[in-house]
Amino acid sequence: MSASPEIVCPACGRDALLLRQPRYDGFTKVGETLSCASCGHVFESEADVQFVSRKKVEVFTTADRSKDVKVFGEGENRRLCRYCAHYVVNPFMQWCALHKKEVQATDTCSQFTPKPPEKKAIL
Repeated sequence: MSASPEIVCPACGRDALLLRQPRYDGFTKVGETLSCASCGHVFESEADVQFVSRKKVEVFTTADRSKDVKVFGEGENRRLCRYCAHYVVNPFMQWCALHKKEVQATDTCSQFTPKPPEKKAIL
């Protein structure tokens, strides 16, 4: 399946769009009917369709890209309340169970305790 729906129709010779309409046998989809949106010419298969080829324009190269910005140092963000074992989230607020107060996910404290690793569920 081509990404572009633009075709050159062999019947009418115009640049047109390809219509893909499902074919059904009762309630079961058995395929697609491919036709020209301009003149209605029906194609036997997608191999018969002449798609318009477009050359991909590349304005920027990898040399033009800026280098990756690292906001946190290695492991620095791991001391946020979001990653603490005492951090509790419910639909109405975020709560620190240790200090018994409302907190934000990006808060930090000196009594940070990392969450234990998550156990994988066995189904």
